[in-house]
Amino acid sequence: MTDNSALDPEDRKIVTLARSARARNGVPEGAAVRDETGRTYVAGTVALASLRLSALQTAVAMAVASGAKSLEAAAVVTEADAVAAADLAAVGDLGGPDTPVLVAGTDGTVRTTVTAG
Repeated sequence: MTDNSALDPEDRKIVTLARSARARNGVPEGAAVRDETGRTYVAGTVALASLRLSALQTAVAMAVASGAKSLEAAAVVTEADAVAAADLAAVGDLGGPDTPVLVAGTDGTVRTTVTAG
């Protein structure tokens, strides 16, 4: 586990936003990404009959749709032990393989940080 107080304030912010999205929408995961200009995009899991996207995939799609050219960081709040390969691929497609992905439990405590690549 990571002491969240040791995180950069901007990284703490995206973890908090991801946790809030999960709680507010009652979805399995919440995610937030920060683009190259510092703008953040927040999303939850999308589970429709015709469309299924993870929270990270949705947040990346929102960033792309809003004109983001790159990502500085991503965060996901989840009960899962690891980030799915498809989620890391989506982050990596926009941010590159070295983009950090903070993985937090449902209490908001960062458990680990992985890279998109």
